[in-house]
Amino acid sequence: MTGERITPQRIAYHRIVVKVGSNVLTGGSDALDAATMAHVAEQIADLEARGAEVLIVTSGAIAAGRHRLAAHRELRSLPVRDIESRQALAALGQSRLMAFWDSLFEQHNVPIAQALLTRRDLADRLGYLNARNTLLNLLDLRAVPIVNENDVVSVEEIRDSKIGDNDNLSAQVANLVDADLLLILTDIGGLYTADPSRDPNATLIREIERIDDDIITAAQGAPGARGTGGMATKVQAARIATAHGAHVVLADGRARDIVLRVASGEPAGTHFHPTGDRTESRRRYLLSGLQAKGTIVVDSGAARALLAGGKSLLPAGVTSCEGMFERGDVVRVHSSDGVHLASGMSNYSADEVRRILGLHSDQIIQTLGYEYGEEVIHRNNLVLV
Repeated sequence: MTGERITPQRIAYHRIVVKVGSNVLTGGSDALDAATMAHVAEQIADLEARGAEVLIVTSGAIAAGRHRLAAHRELRSLPVRDIESRQALAALGQSRLMAFWDSLFEQHNVPIAQALLTRRDLADRLGYLNARNTLLNLLDLRAVPIVNENDVVSVEEIRDSKIGDNDNLSAQVANLVDADLLLILTDIGGLYTADPSRDPNATLIREIERIDDDIITAAQGAPGARGTGGMATKVQAARIATAHGAHVVLADGRARDIVLRVASGEPAGTHFHPTGDRTESRRRYLLSGLQAKGTIVVDSGAARALLAGGKSLLPAGVTSCEGMFERGDVVRVHSSDGVHLASGMSNYSADEVRRILGLHSDQIIQTLGYEYGEEVIHRNNLVLV
């Protein structure tokens, strides 16, 4: 990674998820590669300074735990082949991995935040809402969320399962935050027509408009030595993220300024183009009559604020609510004369909304004894009709 620093003239994507695999983080060794991680952090800090929003999905906890294990003689007797021992390695390494990321970003005055997720969190309605709100609020604070699978409790991740790997987690995170780009950094240049280590005639596939059987066949192969996913899981992740409207680029994480180059729109690696429309998909979900569990009625001031765009629904503008809905359910927002203005996911249940309607946001905790945010519906979880 030598040569003149890339300085992009523009950023082609605003919200970016960068997935960094174990083979990139370790440089093929049994320990974290400080130079590679520092280069990734430097590029992301540069993007942050230019106004982009970046999240990291990081592997490496088990590799960091393995290295820590080797450094402590009293721990060396622990076997490392079975599921429970690899979970122990993840527990040993997770704090070291995050401390490493923290020290690297601190050099650029960029705060980071740890987010440990499992697939159960994202499948559960409240878990989904909590994770989405937290990650989006962190981005509003100009922090870099660093996401990892919770290996200590998530058996799927370390059983070499194609469902629980960090490639698919990165796609779920990209969908969760409505990312424009998912950049998967690996230790090869992209997706080839065949395994380039075995077939000298293998060529890089630079553009993929649709993931068909030929692409799936090209992706077949064994996982890397230190990773939990192979090329097949990366194509799976690309299918998930592109269906939601994100661009996906698979590229060599060791290449000079690869994050900046891809973020600026420069062709690199393999580019999977979106097959769905993120905004329309989310709009259909929230506006679907099958999803709505109740109705929140707002006054004229709140109606004007919503219709102006970009505003959250605060309790002060709510006059009544109808139906029985729970936190995280989709509800309609109506004007006082019954016009359907918007739909969104409520931060509060119907009973809670009835208790706080008409109040200022700073009175929520006094009334309920707790709060899930100052908004009844956050603007990130709201679409206008």
